[in-house]
Amino acid sequence: MLELNKIKRLMVVVAHPDDELLGIGGTLYKLKSETNCTIKVVILGEGITSRSFDRNSEESKLKLKRHKQNIISAKNIIGYDELVTYQFPDNQFDTLPLLSIIKAIEKEKNKFKPEIVFTHHIGDVNIDHQLTFQAVNTAFRSQPKEYYRGLLTFETPSGTEWRASSDPKHFTPNMYVEVSKKNVQAKIKGMESYDFEKRKYPHPRSPEALNILAQYRGITVGKEYAEAFYIVRSIN
Repeated sequence: MLELNKIKRLMVVVAHPDDELLGIGGTLYKLKSETNCTIKVVILGEGITSRSFDRNSEESKLKLKRHKQNIISAKNIIGYDELVTYQFPDNQFDTLPLLSIIKAIEKEKNKFKPEIVFTHHIGDVNIDHQLTFQAVNTAFRSQPKEYYRGLLTFETPSGTEWRASSDPKHFTPNMYVEVSKKNVQAKIKGMESYDFEKRKYPHPRSPEALNILAQYRGITVGKEYAEAFYIVRSIN
């Protein structure tokens, strides 16, 4: 059984800036508030240029600069320990050799030596989310003398729930972390730091929707608020 309150080193690997908030922000804030866990977040993609006709325009460069500032603001709100960002092209992970993404993750894994790693669920409409899962799953494959104890995935609002109903890779959580109203508020405040990602209700990334999702996941397990996860591997 995974006991997060006893974990000392936790890594989160996400495709884009804001995914670390959407997927696990409340849990990260809780762990930093209540435990001695050291948390490292790895953001693989730059996360914004796919929305511009010209990815290399001056406007895109200015937005990227502001986006990087937003990442730091969100980090300071949640309070996690270490941040590493890569600049893989937004919504174009499928144009890269998967090995390049795997090697980036392995590099951070070997430097940090996490006990637990969290990443995207593979059932998602976003290609970068899908490939991030594949790369993490490969980088953390179960080999002799591995030191990590668990690989878990999270849902990403405005991605996971938009998959086709015929998709066999639905997000079916099998672990829940109870979070408080304060934890959820920190997650929402962090998300609101992202000028280009925050949205108004009823969008799934809006403050109201994120609160509703935390309530829904909570009542599923008899709590006021929770975040939901899927255990891919647990080694006890």
